[in-house]
Amino acid sequence: MELWVILLCTLVSSLLGGLYVLGVFRRQRPNEPPLDKGTIPWLGYLLEFRKDSSEFLKRMQSKHGDVFTVLIGGCYFTFVMDPFSFGTIVKESRSKLDFRTSATQLVVQVFGYKPTKATHNIVHISSTKHLMGDGLTVLTQATMESFRKLLLFNLSSGAKRVWQEENLFHYCYNIVFRAGYLALYGTEPPRGAGNKEKAEEQDRLHSNQLFQEFRKYDRLFPRLAFALLPPKDKREAERLKRHFWNMLSVKKVWQKDNISGWISDQEKLLAENGVPEYMRERFMFMLLWASQGNTGPTAFWLLLYLLKHPEALKAVRDEVDKVSRESGQEVKAGSPPVTVTRDMLNQTPLLDSALEETLRLVAAPLLVRAVLEDTSLRTSSGTEFTLRRGDRVALFPHISVQMNPEIHEEPHKFKYDRFVNPDGTRKDFYRNGKKLKFVSMPWGAGVSTCPGHFFATAEMKLFVFLMLSHFDLELVNEEEEIPAIDISRWGFGTMQPVRDVRFRYRPRF
Repeated sequence: MELWVILLCTLVSSLLGGLYVLGVFRRQRPNEPPLDKGTIPWLGYLLEFRKDSSEFLKRMQSKHGDVFTVLIGGCYFTFVMDPFSFGTIVKESRSKLDFRTSATQLVVQVFGYKPTKATHNIVHISSTKHLMGDGLTVLTQATMESFRKLLLFNLSSGAKRVWQEENLFHYCYNIVFRAGYLALYGTEPPRGAGNKEKAEEQDRLHSNQLFQEFRKYDRLFPRLAFALLPPKDKREAERLKRHFWNMLSVKKVWQKDNISGWISDQEKLLAENGVPEYMRERFMFMLLWASQGNTGPTAFWLLLYLLKHPEALKAVRDEVDKVSRESGQEVKAGSPPVTVTRDMLNQTPLLDSALEETLRLVAAPLLVRAVLEDTSLRTSSGTEFTLRRGDRVALFPHISVQMNPEIHEEPHKFKYDRFVNPDGTRKDFYRNGKKLKFVSMPWGAGVSTCPGHFFATAEMKLFVFLMLSHFDLELVNEEEEIPAIDISRWGFGTMQPVRDVRFRYRPRF
C-alpha cells in the first residue's frame, strides 16, 4: 500500500511540476501588466511571434494597451510600446534589468561561445579605444584601403565606361562585408619584393570565398537562434561554425598583416584572462557576424532608396562631390580615385539623414532585458506596473517609434532629409507636443548600445560615398517596386529583402 502511495505522490508531483512549467498556474498579480498566455501550454504565442513579430505585437497592443505580458516559448515577455517609457527601462540598473542574460543565451546558441565575466569589459575597453575617436580614424583609413582593393582597383587602369549588371543586394553585401573583414582581420602579407599585387589578388579571392560561406550561415541564423532548424540544416550550421572557427583561428589570424587593434587587443586580453584558444576562435566568429552581419544589407537598402528617388540621389551625390572638391580632390577623367577620410564623412548631413531614414525603415532589433528582481515601471501616463522577477522586458522600437505616424509623418515613405534641418543641424521630433529622446533605435540604447555603431556607420557611408563619386548607377527596371522585407528576420537588426533587384553601374568618367 505504501508503495502505491509513494508512486501516486510522485506522479502527482511530476504532473503538477509539468503544469507549472507549461504555465498553467501563472496568474496576473495586482499591479502587473495584462497577461496573455495564448492557448498552447508553454509555447504560448511562439509560432505567431515567429511568423510575424510586427503584426503580432500590433495586435497585442490593440488588445491590451501599451504594456502587456505574453507567453513565448516558456518565457514571459513584458512588451513596453510607449516610447516615453523607454528611458525608464534603459536607465534602470543592471542589478534589476540585465541585457546580458539574453545576449549570453544567444551567443552560446548561434556561435558556440560562452562569455566569461571578463568578456564584456574586454569588448567595452577595446571598442572604446578602437571604434571611436582616433582609433576610428585609423580603422576608417584601413576600410578605405579595403574598398580601394575591392571597388576601385580597376578604375586606375583606365576602365572603359561600359555598363555592368549585378544583383544589388548581393553586390552591396559582398563588397561591404569583404571590406570590413579585411580592415578588421588583416590582409595577406606580400611574399617577397614586388608581390603586392599578388597579395591583393589573394585578399580578393579569400574574402570572396569567406563571404559565400558567411551567407550560407546568415540564411540559417534566424531559425538557429530560435532552435528551429531541421536536422539537415542543423548539421550544415555545425559544419559552417567549424569552418569559421578554423578560418578565424588564432594561428591564422596572427599570420596576417595589418590586423586591426580592435581584433588584436581583444585576442590578447582574452588570452591573458585564461580563455582557451578554441573559445577565442569562437569569439572571433561572433565578432565577424556582429560587425558585418547588418552593414551590407543596410547599404543595399540605402542605395536602393536613393535609386528609387532621383531627387534624393542627386542631392546626396551633389553633397559628396562638394565634399571631395573641398578636400582638394575631384572625380574626373584621368584623376585618381578619391581617398575619403573620416573628416570628409563628418561633413555629409544629407547622407547622414538618408542613412538614418533607411535604418528607420528597415532596422528592427528586439531589445530584451532579464528582470532579476521585482521592478516597478511607471509609464508616461502615470500608471505603475510591477515587472516580475524571472520574466523578460522587451522593446520593439520599429513599431513604437520608427513607424509611428504620430512621430514620423507618412512613416512608410522614404524621405532622405527627414532627420536634417535646412541649415544642416539635426531635427527634433515630438509626440503630442512633447519632445522625444528616442526617435530611431537601430543600435539599441543605454548600456546595451552597439559598441561598434560608429564604425558601422562610417563603413556604410564610405561605401555609398565611393559608389556615388565614381559610378553612374541605375536600376535595370526603373518601374520595379521596392521588395518586401523578409519577416523571418524580425528582431535581428537590419531586415533583408525577399528578392533581389538588378542594377547597372559604370565609371562616371
